[in-house]
Amino acid sequence: MLPQFRFAIASDLHIALPQTVWDHPSRFHLVEYGIEVLEVVLAELAKLELDFLLLPGDLTQHGEAENHQWLCQRLQQLPYPVYVIPGNHDLPTPESLSYFAPYYCKFGFQSSDRLYYALEILPGVRLIGLNSNFFAANGEQIGYLDAEQFSWLETELNTNYPLTLVAIHHNLLEHMPGQASNPLGRRYMLDNAELVCQLLHKYQVKLVFTGHLHVQDVAYSDRYDLYEITTGSTVSFPHPYRVLEYAQDSLQINSFRVNSIPSMPNFAEFSRTWMGDRANSFISRLLTSPPLSLSQTEANLYLPELRYFWADLAAGDAKFSFPNLPKRVKEYFEAFSDSPPADNQVLLKLS
Repeated sequence: MLPQFRFAIASDLHIALPQTVWDHPSRFHLVEYGIEVLEVVLAELAKLELDFLLLPGDLTQHGEAENHQWLCQRLQQLPYPVYVIPGNHDLPTPESLSYFAPYYCKFGFQSSDRLYYALEILPGVRLIGLNSNFFAANGEQIGYLDAEQFSWLETELNTNYPLTLVAIHHNLLEHMPGQASNPLGRRYMLDNAELVCQLLHKYQVKLVFTGHLHVQDVAYSDRYDLYEITTGSTVSFPHPYRVLEYAQDSLQINSFRVNSIPSMPNFAEFSRTWMGDRANSFISRLLTSPPLSLSQTEANLYLPELRYFWADLAAGDAKFSFPNLPKRVKEYFEAFSDSPPADNQVLLKLS
């Protein structure tokens, strides 16, 4: 009989000390408020009895040593175990592959030269933390599980555990229509996601936790009988975190938002406006890329109507209606409306 347990997820922290903040007119993430937001999250979690906290990657702004050091020191002060995995921002160069694990030797990593691990975190409960960051021959960073790690994963999965949880930064399942085929969405997915899903299905793994996309979404694959819970970023609207409770082969997911911080009581409103003000470039690419392939002149006509599209998508459980858009454009964007399971508050039955 597995124990009941409660854990939290906070993803894509992008921690940036003030002197390291990368300021650029097109910067999308509110990294300058990241530490304040994290402190609010930790203060709320302190009111609960947690068994552990999971941080699924992009712990720092751009892998800066001082930001890793600050976060490690802060996590050591917490009264419960914390488990982390690397995100693409934590490993910005091939050279950075060698220095990530030593920072987080108290937070899952058991070897200074390996960026993945497997731990029994509770009786009968195993956590597998994977590294989905890979540098191709041309130097491009992609989401990919290399052959060595894939072989290691199969060996680990072949060791029977009643419950296995998998954490990986890049998405394995689609969280938006056509994500795997659209260049704008595909970059958030693992290149060999199907092979990894097949392997997880072979060993009856049903729960994967991801980040990277900065969207609240729970996806389910009938083919693989696999749930992927991706959690939005603490530095992007709606600044979410999750508290999850496992009991009797079910997982209850509850999601929360940071709506205010000490320096800004109206933080949620400010953040949504910030995202809307910076959404034009991304929405424009959606409009001018296949399958819509509109001209830039035509795309510009629809940008005001779609200003908060990404903010509403990121919040999860979105139900879109765009009655003022032309039929083809309307149908394309309304297809992003959420389908079951729910994204923020949901009970997943695992048997």
